[in-house]
Amino acid sequence: MDERAVLTLVADALPAAGDDAAVLDGQVLTTDMLHETTDFPTGTTRYTAGWRAVGASLSDVAAMGAAATAAVAVYAAPEFEETAVRAFLDGARDVCAAVGAEYVGGDLDQHEEFTVATTALGATDAPVRRTGATPGDAVCVTGTLGRSGAALRLFERGETARANDLFQFTPRVAAGQVVASHATAMLDSSDGLARSLHQLAEASDCGVAIDSPLPIDDAVRAVADDRREVRELGAFFGEDFELVFTVPDDAVADVQAACDVPVTRIGEMTADSTVTLDGDPLPDRGYTHGG
Repeated sequence: MDERAVLTLVADALPAAGDDAAVLDGQVLTTDMLHETTDFPTGTTRYTAGWRAVGASLSDVAAMGAAATAAVAVYAAPEFEETAVRAFLDGARDVCAAVGAEYVGGDLDQHEEFTVATTALGATDAPVRRTGATPGDAVCVTGTLGRSGAALRLFERGETARANDLFQFTPRVAAGQVVASHATAMLDSSDGLARSLHQLAEASDCGVAIDSPLPIDDAVRAVADDRREVRELGAFFGEDFELVFTVPDDAVADVQAACDVPVTRIGEMTADSTVTLDGDPLPDRGYTHGG
């Protein structure tokens, strides 16, 4: 089974599993696992690893429209180096502080590959799921797209300082809570914009029509060789952890005014089942764990 089939199996078996996070009695709970070979390119500092690993789970909390309260992590490595562990803890604490949460510990384990498993907890009385969008709703995205793809190119070039900076994204917890008061559906873009739009369309039984220009991060244009690569990194690479959401069209301006980050209207939900960009089919392609 591929990852998407497994996720479908889990959702069918565990109704409380929710979308980006599990929902139970006003709490949201989510967990993630990241590995050195697939998630931390050569040159990633332990500070960035702590920030990014915990941030990935906090992004799931944000996607439910919840307030983030706490996070823990399992730190596994071939050996425990004091400088590396301290740096990881600093990154984990700092990303939590950035969104009003607290890093409260976790576990240690020895493993042949540096691996991190994180869990984040949040609270909301009205979680936003992926299933509520209707034709005519505006489709919006926070921030910019392609930061992680640009970071990977910089890691490959040995420009690690700038790459680490781009990898330290801010989970959109504050924006998620603003959006939640208007949103009909929401998820984060960890799998990439294109795949997120397909997930949104499938969950809400609608289509999606988006249009250029997309809010591509300036770093993407600085590293990309051509327009094709700009589109690839912005629409398909994933791991940007922005929010992709739908709201009634007349609520877009209110959301834009209230959010602490830029919000771009990129299109609308449609009555058919297609997902298009500028009128052409947008492939269902993006980040897949292990793929």
